[in-house]
Parts: sequence; structure tokens; C-alpha cells
Amino acid sequence: MKKPALHWQILIALILAVLFGAFFPDQVSYVAWMGDIFLRALKMVIIPLILSSIISGITNIGSAGNLGRIGLKTLLYYLSTSLLAIITGLILVNLLHPGTGADLGLSKEIEGLGVAQESFGQTLINMIPENIFSSFVNNEMLSVIFFAILFGFFITRVEKKYSEFLINGFNAVFEVMMKITLFIIRFAPLGVFGIVARVVSKQTDLLHLGERMGLYVLVVVMAIAIHTFITLPLIVKLAGKANPRAHFKNMSTALLTAFSTASSGATLPLTMDAVENKSGVSNKITSFTLPLGATINMDGTALYECIAAMFIAQAYGVDLTLVQQLIVVMTALLASIGAAGIPMAGLVMLSVILSAVGLPLEGIGLILAVDLPLDMIRTATNVWSDSCGAVVIAKSEKEVLWV
Repeated sequence: MKKPALHWQILIALILAVLFGAFFPDQVSYVAWMGDIFLRALKMVIIPLILSSIISGITNIGSAGNLGRIGLKTLLYYLSTSLLAIITGLILVNLLHPGTGADLGLSKEIEGLGVAQESFGQTLINMIPENIFSSFVNNEMLSVIFFAILFGFFITRVEKKYSEFLINGFNAVFEVMMKITLFIIRFAPLGVFGIVARVVSKQTDLLHLGERMGLYVLVVVMAIAIHTFITLPLIVKLAGKANPRAHFKNMSTALLTAFSTASSGATLPLTMDAVENKSGVSNKITSFTLPLGATINMDGTALYECIAAMFIAQAYGVDLTLVQQLIVVMTALLASIGAAGIPMAGLVMLSVILSAVGLPLEGIGLILAVDLPLDMIRTATNVWSDSCGAVVIAKSEKEVLWV
């Protein structure tokens, strides 16, 4: 008998967890440990995954010469579109307040808000670690990301024999961390069951719970739709002087694959084939921009992380100020750079944001419950943004495209 796909396993686990938590609330302690172990496993991979992912992405840009005109254009595009995506999500989550008034069974006293209590300027200063190993131990994510970017950049500045060794080493570490993360995600159905069953067992109004989560999903989908069908096509049309509809049609197979696999990394060969052989972008551009994009350009993931973090803050009754929300935006942008192109990597990166702003990781319980369908949607958005970037950069280099 064929094993059900992961998304079906998670959906089944979710339904069973809701039923178990609703009808057997006194027995939840027998299954809650599965959610605890799953959360601990996620915490375990955060630091090595983000460190190896960012260093690998930076070093794969190539030598200092490659960090010239095309490199700067690529990075500027990726940072700009990710920031536009995050701002779109932030505006919608502040307008609709999906978490406000939602009693998610998560209410408890929060012991400080970590970064969120600091000024924006002080947060920028604290990004530079006094002791990087202390930052590893204390899960100081902004410091880890800053060090990873700096370390990856200067790997390309040392002698070739050293740089090749380090590049190969960190690529190997990244591959191993991807395997470990995928292994952990295989147990997501059990984690979902343990986490959701415990959350649901504390609910007195399941209809209200479904209403709040429905609004959360709606906000994420609306924000992604705006970014996918309005923002990115406008960039292709205005900045790239290309036909976004024709390019979207050329990308249909790659986008469906991205949606089905929830992995931008697995979709990369199809993305490169479509952009190069259907839209007419040169191999020089595609081989540079698309692999880099699959590593650091995560528009859909960045947007989702911002909305999810704000939703959890609202559910806890934490009223974040404008400066604190800017910290969420900055952390979401940096964390999306470190998100691996694998299924549910955004979930791991959400843990980074919650840790950075001092919110409890238990808050991802209900986010996890609806994560996979949203993961499929945002992965397709990530791939679509990568391909749009290749078109825009190719046009800026005076290439003649077929769109």
C-alpha cells in the first residue's frame, strides 16, 4: 500500500488531533510529548542550518569579481522584492488583526520581549556579537546571521586553497543540515498531533478558534496574491520592460512543481530550463541568479514569517510598537535569506523570528497546523520571484528576450 504524501499525513494528523483534543482533553498529556520533542528538534537545527545556509549562499556567488554589476543588481532585486512582500504582509496583518482577541490557549505571562524592548539603534549595535559562540548558545539570531554573512563574504577573499576547502566544507554542512531538517519534517504529523491536541484541549470555543485561524490563512493568501499577481508583474513590466503574462505562462510547469513539492531547491532545474529555454534569458544570468535566488530570495516565506509572527504576538496580547514591528520586518528579511529551499523551511525560520523578539516557540502550534498548504503557495511565490528577477536583470543587461 502506497504511503500517503506528507501533506495528507499532516492533514489527517490535524483532524485527528482536533477530535482527540476536543473529546479526550484529559488524555492529552499522553500525546503532548510528541509536540515537545518536535519543537526541541526544530530548535536543534536552527543555528547550524542558518549558519551553513547563509555562508553557502554567499560563497556560491563566487569571486570578488562576480560581486560586481550583476551581483549588485541581483542582491538589490532580491532584497527589494522581499522587503515589498514583508511590507504587504505587515499592512494587511495590521488592518485585519487576525490574532487580536483570539484565545488560542497560549496565554501565559511573557518574561520580557528580548529584542523588542530595545531601541532600533541598539538592536543594530547588538547585531555585532562580542562572542559568537555565546551568540550560538544564547540563540542570538541577528548576531548569528551577521556573522554568517561576514564569514561567507571573506571566505572569497582568502587564498584559493583555503577558500575551496571552506566552501566545500560549508556546502557539505549545509547539505547535511538539509538532510537532518528533512528527517525532522518527516515527523511533522506526529508533532502536529501533539501540539494541536494540547492546544485544542484548552479551547472552550472551537468555532471561534476556526474563525481566527481562517482569518489568519486569508490574510496570508491575500498578501501573497497581491505580491504574486500585482507587485511582481508590475516590476517585470516597468523595470524589465517584459511581458509578465507570457513569462508566467512559460513558468507554469516550474510553478506547479514548486507548489506540489513545496521546495524551491527541488524545482531549480525546471526553473532554469523555463527561464533560459522558454523566456530566452542567457545561461550567464540564469546560472548566477537562480541558484542564488533559491538560497536567499524567499519573498513568500518572508511575507508569511512577518504575518505569522504578528499573528502570534496579537494572540498573546502583545501590542508591538512601530519600532518593534520594524524589528520584526528586519528579522524576517534576514531570516528569509537563511531559509533553505526545502519543504517547511519557513517554519524553521519562523522559530528564528520568535526567538529574536522573545515570543515563545509554542506559539507556532496552530501556525504549524495550517503550514503545509501555505508552504506550497509561498514556495511557488518564491520561485516566481526568482524567475522575475532573472528576466529583469537580463533586460537590464540589454539581452533580447522572448517575452
